Amino acid sequence: MLYALARPFLFSLDPERAHELALPALKLSGKIGAAALIGLPGKPIDGPHVQAMGLDFPNPVGLAAGLDKNAEFIDALATFGFGFIEVGTVTPRPQPGNPKPRLFRIPQAEALVNRMGFNNHGLDRFVANVKAARYDGVLGINIGKNFDTPIERAADDYVACLERVYALASYIVVNISSPNTRNLRQLQSGEELGPLLERIMKARGKQARATKRHVPLVVKIAPDLDPEALGVIAETLADRGVDGVIATNTTVSRQGVKGLPHGEETGGLSGAPLRERSTAVVRELARLLGGRMPIIGVGGIMSAADARAKLDAGASLVQVYTGLIYRGPHLVRDVVAGLEERTRSAPR
Repeated sequence: MLYALARPFLFSLDPERAHELALPALKLSGKIGAAALIGLPGKPIDGPHVQAMGLDFPNPVGLAAGLDKNAEFIDALATFGFGFIEVGTVTPRPQPGNPKPRLFRIPQAEALVNRMGFNNHGLDRFVANVKAARYDGVLGINIGKNFDTPIERAADDYVACLERVYALASYIVVNISSPNTRNLRQLQSGEELGPLLERIMKARGKQARATKRHVPLVVKIAPDLDPEALGVIAETLADRGVDGVIATNTTVSRQGVKGLPHGEETGGLSGAPLRERSTAVVRELARLLGGRMPIIGVGGIMSAADARAKLDAGASLVQVYTGLIYRGPHLVRDVVAGLEERTRSAPR
């Protein structure tokens, strides 16, 4: 496999530098039609179809937000075979994010720590990039607030983003769970979440009437919530008419990486150590929601078995990111194939 040959070189580089090299190279390969030559499907894999949020997903395996923050590589990433792609997080104004270094590999645990801080080129560049993409599959757009917007005015930023991306998105994700923007996770509290969603849902309704098109709204939550907080969030999402929930973002826990190089770096931990924690949140959310909205499970998916665990816990769809760094693009094909086998072997 080509990635197995490229990985040692990429892992010899600073993680963010490797990212900056790999995605443009992938984009170039797409432009010259090399997807088949390097063993990529080139289009969404026709796996177990999923109907959720009024959308048709050709397979249940998606790309999580964060890999393509500026929507620059949508067409290239589509060659992996994803059933859906999520881009962002985008903020209204451009921002550089946190100081470098801010991305760290922990190979012994198949994990990453990042404290990127919503670094992105802002809405204008983002919208132009989405419009230029040829991809016609399910596209999620993940929105956030600028780091210097006071928390009491966070809704202004989310509404500004929603209004600009509404016509371009298959679904929109409200990211209130990154640990790398100061006070952002405060928006998950009962006192903050209800009013925030009320503003956003009102703006969504206005856009739906203007465009005569319903775009589902999804909220992405953290894995570090206690049961009481999770219960409040579940009820608030359902009460406000949110269409779906993503569980979960990265964790501030260091379980599974303590004592390892870079294990104590500040930021959000992703990858294999997050797997059980995120699956537990999916399971509890499924119990609390009782089917009132679909759950997208993300966190630590390195194999088809990991994805099956998320679906068995109550997720309708799954997303990958860190697994791609460690296992390569063929992870998508392998997971879809494993889920197809699960579907065929399920009792009828």
